[in-house]
Amino acid sequence: MFDVGFSELIVIALVALIVIGPERLPRVARTVGALLGRAQRYVNDVKADIQREVDLEELKNLKSTFEDAAKSVEQSVTQMGQELDAAGESLNRSVAGIAEATAEPVAAAAPAADDGPAVSPQLDLGLEAKSAHDTQAAPKG
Repeated sequence: MFDVGFSELIVIALVALIVIGPERLPRVARTVGALLGRAQRYVNDVKADIQREVDLEELKNLKSTFEDAAKSVEQSVTQMGQELDAAGESLNRSVAGIAEATAEPVAAAAPAADDGPAVSPQLDLGLEAKSAHDTQAAPKG
């Protein structure tokens, strides 16, 4: 800021001693020191406020970046979910079509029997309800 060397400070001190006098010089020096301290604190407070504003602005930018990234991820997850649902529906339709195609020749070849439940055209995945005989538990012991 100011380029004041040691020799210049000595000249300023001698001039102040001559102009102000030896009686009032200590009081003036204390007052000048207190005023310089206040000025430095004020400058430091202003710098800190400016730095906080800059940091706050950076945090806002970072927050908006993360929000945009989160929205992008959410959209891609939603899109992938829709694609998976469509693929599942397509797979279900193709499985149902295959089951119908295989059920027609079997139904034409075998005579209709009334002693069993109706056969659905879906694939048998072994998920039928257990009969009463299968659900009886063996005695523990």
